[in-house]
Amino acid sequence: MAIHPIDYRYGSEKMKRIWGEENKLQKLLDVEAALARAHARLGNIPEESARVISERANTKWVKLERVKEIEAEIHHDIMAVVKALSEVCGEHGKYVHLGATSNDIIDTANALLIKESLGLIESYLRELRDVLMKLAEEHKYTVCIGRTHGQHAVPTTYGMKFALWLDEVQRHLERLEGIKKRVLVGKMRGAVGTAASFGERALEIERLVMEDLGLRPALITNQLVPRDLYAELVMFLALVASTLDKIGLEIRNLQRTEILEVSEPFGEKQVGSSTMPHKRNPIRTEKVCGLARVLYSNVIPALLNNPLWHERDLTNSSVERVILPESFVLLDEMLRVTIRVLKGLEFFPENIERNLYLTKNLIMAEPLMLKLTERGMGRQEAHELVRQLAMKAFREGRDFLEVVRESGEVRKYLSEEDLASLKPENYIGVAPEIVDNVLRYVRERSL
Repeated sequence: MAIHPIDYRYGSEKMKRIWGEENKLQKLLDVEAALARAHARLGNIPEESARVISERANTKWVKLERVKEIEAEIHHDIMAVVKALSEVCGEHGKYVHLGATSNDIIDTANALLIKESLGLIESYLRELRDVLMKLAEEHKYTVCIGRTHGQHAVPTTYGMKFALWLDEVQRHLERLEGIKKRVLVGKMRGAVGTAASFGERALEIERLVMEDLGLRPALITNQLVPRDLYAELVMFLALVASTLDKIGLEIRNLQRTEILEVSEPFGEKQVGSSTMPHKRNPIRTEKVCGLARVLYSNVIPALLNNPLWHERDLTNSSVERVILPESFVLLDEMLRVTIRVLKGLEFFPENIERNLYLTKNLIMAEPLMLKLTERGMGRQEAHELVRQLAMKAFREGRDFLEVVRESGEVRKYLSEEDLASLKPENYIGVAPEIVDNVLRYVRERSL
């Protein structure tokens, strides 16, 4: 019976398969097999035993049902795996798990699961980056109103919006490279990290196991791979979620009826409301913003998992069973939805232009002030004069530039030609150049 929505509602089948019981069991078996091969290479166990263990360390031989049956009897998950594998290996089963403690297997298997998951997250981030590059290029000159404090500020461009998000996504890809170097580590160090149970060639055994599995050995551990690494991982996932939250929130705001400059795609047969047939609700971006809250909440337990009693306690284990798959599956959902929304983003150029002129040119107050200072008026004096003219235009509901033209003080400094040049489309600074710089930076790093 499915209970958590990630079982039936959120996440791709690929990501859910990674964290499914079968694949998790297989990763534990992969580590046990690699350990047996390492022992055989060093002459600690017969090569034939390593071969049999390796051949049978898979879910065709070791059934999940049998592992659960044993665990129900002995109440120890890893020993249940060890016993189930030993059963199918016959006389060679006595060499399974030689020298290892549970977390040698768990933490190394976790690294394999995380590696698979990060590979999928990286592919989504690259796709999101490509979509944002296309949008930034296409809308480099699409002038729109910029907003601060929810109020109209000065003009910007949609290219700037997309390039800002693009730059952030590129940073996530660069962060990911560092995360992989630090987090994709395993261990074969025994009960408290001294590796005494593996003998004098313990570090060589560990090196062979990690090379076999495509991981690196942790530099030092107690019974656990240090959990600051897992905390960093979960914080990274939450940081990616915050970017998607940012994108979703902006699209939701821009889709508001009063603004309606862009809209997430709306299907031909899509229903917006059970009672209001006209509704076009931004349900996809709302979902993204909502799920981000769960990702953020998982950071705290990840941080609390780092301080444990002495060389190990069990308080982190149950938490990680929840927050690792949940964070990865939910971020998978958020990334896929955001990509779909951006690919199908609908623009309303007439509303973009309407909103640009909604305040009747009040947004030209800053360029007017600067033009006055260029012609010799003091900056503070210009600011106060323009402020008074702007407040007058607002109170009287008149066009700002109409009021400005009536000002004798302004006319002492500026000609009609100067005033005619005060158009929103003329006040986007070097926005296209900034967008080009971002695109150039990203392209150089995506080769």
